[in-house]
Parts: sequence; C-alpha cells; structure tokens
Amino acid sequence: MKRNRSDEKKRRKPSGAAVPRAELTEALFRAFFQDWAEHGFAAISLERVAARAGAGKAAIYRRFASRQAFAAAAVTALGLKVAVAADHGDLEADVLAFLTRLRTVLRHPLIRRILPDLHAEAARSPDMRRLNTQVAEARRAQGTAILDRAIARGELKESIDRELALDLIPASLYWRMVVIGRTPTRAQLAREAAMIVGALQHLGSEAGVG
Repeated sequence: MKRNRSDEKKRRKPSGAAVPRAELTEALFRAFFQDWAEHGFAAISLERVAARAGAGKAAIYRRFASRQAFAAAAVTALGLKVAVAADHGDLEADVLAFLTRLRTVLRHPLIRRILPDLHAEAARSPDMRRLNTQVAEARRAQGTAILDRAIARGELKESIDRELALDLIPASLYWRMVVIGRTPTRAQLAREAAMIVGALQHLGSEAGVG
C-alpha cells in the first residue's frame, strides 16, 4: 500500500536547534532558580545554568534576550502558577486555606532564599521592580477572590479598604517566614487566621463610618 506523503509529514516531529524543546526550557528555568538561590541574582552564571540543565549556553540565548528576561519568563512559568482559591464556606476558612498554601510555598528552600534577593534587586533595578510587582500581584489575586466571596456572603462590607485588606492577609505570615525565618504550626496558623478575620471585619466597619 502506498504511503500518503502529506500524512507522513504531519506525523513527523519538527527538529533542529531553532525549535525550543519544552522540557529543556523547563530544565533551564529550574537550573536558573537553583543558581539564583545559591549565588544571588547579581552573580547568576548563565554557563552554570546551562550546565545544570545539560545544555549549551546558546540554548539560553536562543530563548531569552537578557538575564532579566530569563528571570521574568522563569517566574511566570514556574513561580506564578496560582490556581483560584477554592470556596471553603466562610471567611475564616478561606483565610486559613490561603495561609496554609502560602506556608507550603514559603517553606520551599529555593523560594525562601530567592524572595529576599528579589526584593533587594527590585530596589536597584526598574526591571526587577516590575518582576517583583508581578509576583506580588499574582498572590494578591488570591486575596481578591477571598474578599469578593466574603462580601457576597455579607461577612465584609463592600466599602472595605481593599488595598489595606490585601496587605493584611499575607503580611504576618510572610514576615514570620521570610524575614524572621520561622515556620508556624497549624495551630498558630489557625489563630493567625482568626485574628486576620477580626482585623478585616474591623476594617470593614471603619470603612462605613464617616
């Protein structure tokens, strides 16, 4: 039976250096984070990153125009995959679930070392400031979902100061884990969630006064 050449072409996978392989790109991202965590952003070596990923340095230059572009792509691909928070029925349960997920993220050894360095770089570089803002906004989207549901349930007033509320939800946990370097227990998280809810409700009541 004679083969159909058009079908054969469809089945044939593209090859060549010009076609970036997804698995190599992901390996480069992971190697980039490892080098960042070990040496700091300013001392990242693209040669080391490529070697960690089992690739040549040219594989990086084919994909990214600069170290900043590499960082932005890596953070977007691996660091900002944040699913919309599930509805747990009430504000306190939603806040506790958020804190539990955030604790898991902040316990990762690479993230605990990269985040302080990202903040430091953001103070020196407009490009890194934009990346830092991008990371913060992805996390704040989770808080926005929590606030929206609480307002819909009548647990918070619609006039609540959202910016202050979004700062409040992760602040104490972030301070404890990233700045002080302590990981709270589940009981401490539950107590923290209850205190945050009390503060949010007070913030909502204040918004209606005036």
